[in-house]
Amino acid sequence: MHIVIMGCGRVGSTLAHILEDSGHSVAIIDRDPQAFRRLRPGFRGRRVTGIGFDRDVLEEAGIESAGAYVAVSSGDNSNIISARVARETFGVDNVVARIYDPRRAEVYQRLGIPTVATVRWTADQILRRVLPEGTEPLWRDPTGTVMLAEVAYHSAWIGTRTRALEEAGGTRVAFLNRMGEALLPKEDTVLQEGDILHVMAAENDMDRINKVLSAAPEEESH
Repeated sequence: MHIVIMGCGRVGSTLAHILEDSGHSVAIIDRDPQAFRRLRPGFRGRRVTGIGFDRDVLEEAGIESAGAYVAVSSGDNSNIISARVARETFGVDNVVARIYDPRRAEVYQRLGIPTVATVRWTADQILRRVLPEGTEPLWRDPTGTVMLAEVAYHSAWIGTRTRALEEAGGTRVAFLNRMGEALLPKEDTVLQEGDILHVMAAENDMDRINKVLSAAPEEESH
């Protein structure tokens, strides 16, 4: 798929690298040519200097063949205008705009423009760490029966092998997030303090798994 990104800041450049590594072609637009210095030396995509809602700029970026358009510049107005131009003028179905003001985001959602409200997203992420009770779904398969979820666990599980945790919970540990890095568990992997636990399981089994892991291991054995 060809994907056009407006905004070569930290988010835009990171997205460009991830998408290119996934095999997609990428064009990235920014009004400041110095912004392209955030791109790695081996970046193969197009660098287009200009305003993301200018038709000529979008055409230079290949919008007519794009399967998706992402607006992540620092301006709410620029992001939403360019997203609407991409959808309404060039017929790009998959568009998303980053919006800092959550009140605006709700309005644009009703207009049919998917948005990521940065302030609300950040607040939600913080709340998930401050109030970690329960299960936070991160992904569901198309049938809705299998999910990847971040699951809170009792502190007594720290020091336990993930294999024992899987057996007790009747689930599969998909990965751990340890100090900001994703870790695939091995036979001898032990849960450490601060690890964020992600499991893969049937959605209708998550309540039971959450109940097991929210209690200390010895409490479950009685």
